[in-house]
Amino acid sequence: MLLMLGFLLGACAGSSVESTTTSSTSTTFASTTTTLPPTTTTTLPLAILSGTVTGPQSLPIEGAMVTAGDMTTITDSQGGFSLEAVYPTQITFQKPGWATSSVDWNGSSGPVVTELALLRIRGLRVGAGAAGDDASFDHLLALAEQSAVNALVFDSKQEGGKVLYDTTVTDAYELGAVEAFYDPNQRIAQAHDQGLYTIARVVVFEDSIRVKARPEEKLAGRWIDPRAESAWQYNIDLASEACELGFDEIQFDYVRFPAGATARVSGQLDLTPEERLSAIEGFLEAAREVLIPMGCAMSADIFAIVVSVPDDQGLGQRPEELSRQLDAISPMVYPSHYSLGWLGFPDPNDHPYEVTADAIDDALPRLDPGTALRPWLQGFWWTNAQIRSSIQAAEDRDVGWILWNARSNFDLAALPTDVEVDD
Repeated sequence: MLLMLGFLLGACAGSSVESTTTSSTSTTFASTTTTLPPTTTTTLPLAILSGTVTGPQSLPIEGAMVTAGDMTTITDSQGGFSLEAVYPTQITFQKPGWATSSVDWNGSSGPVVTELALLRIRGLRVGAGAAGDDASFDHLLALAEQSAVNALVFDSKQEGGKVLYDTTVTDAYELGAVEAFYDPNQRIAQAHDQGLYTIARVVVFEDSIRVKARPEEKLAGRWIDPRAESAWQYNIDLASEACELGFDEIQFDYVRFPAGATARVSGQLDLTPEERLSAIEGFLEAAREVLIPMGCAMSADIFAIVVSVPDDQGLGQRPEELSRQLDAISPMVYPSHYSLGWLGFPDPNDHPYEVTADAIDDALPRLDPGTALRPWLQGFWWTNAQIRSSIQAAEDRDVGWILWNARSNFDLAALPTDVEVDD
């Protein structure tokens, strides 16, 4: 099987939604179901409210916010929750990336079991230039208003290590990494006002700025060693700040060992697959311990090749291990970057539907239940019809998608409408 490694230089991708029915983009989300205890004839004015929040296949959902009146709690690792001295009231269950559910509770003592459904995210990438220019950003908002797009992915810390807004993380200033392109508070507010889900993309281990300032953490070239836990904390601090700012989800990119020529000189190939996988999963587990209690969803971008082969390709990425820590996983499915002859096609770039479909079909059975598949799709070097064809492969498989374009240059004709995705 041929190895696909190439990606565009500088073009790798690589508050929350309030309604379970429609957002202002008229996107209909999956419904939720709730099982209540039997109604009793006598209820106490005060009671203990307890129960469990689950997702697909009845698996527990950690980090969901449960609100009853003016009281709030967060579900534990088993999806459980408990609130004492609660009046009969409406209970609301929320978690970024999942459809919100609410139910009227009559005060009875039995457990409340609620099942949440994953949101179908359809997103566009917002690069530094688009986030920093009012006209460009307004254009993206207009595209979302007129299409099925319901999410925007903002660069937060980009390739090379530059942080794109005025951060409070002092380490970023000490590194000389800050160049403020946009005000995240303003852009998040604009997106949320339109009912859009917001994702902050944080590039992790490809960081030439930090490599220069912290040579002891260097692996090779522009790459930080993924085993350097001091670099873990820096990226987790940036991610937690993004969550505090109001982003609904944190998406980690370049959360891997390097590929290509750098991989051959870095020493990573002398490590066992388990050592590489453990380093990447360890970082994600540490980030999850911080982000999930804060109420943010967490996702990561991975090379598309690793969903179609059994090993980690030397990168420390396999969907089985990564999806254990993630709410969503995004293989970067760019057919223009696949080796000639992939799937028997002389040029895979001429077959957007088939190549996209193959990657999704390979990935789905390898993810933990409850982890959403949301591929990055190619929004460059194609006609609008070809982009539509790739999107259709995702829609036909009931998964979300995000379009990548280095300049955030998207055309309305490439995007499906609400009516089209609901048919």
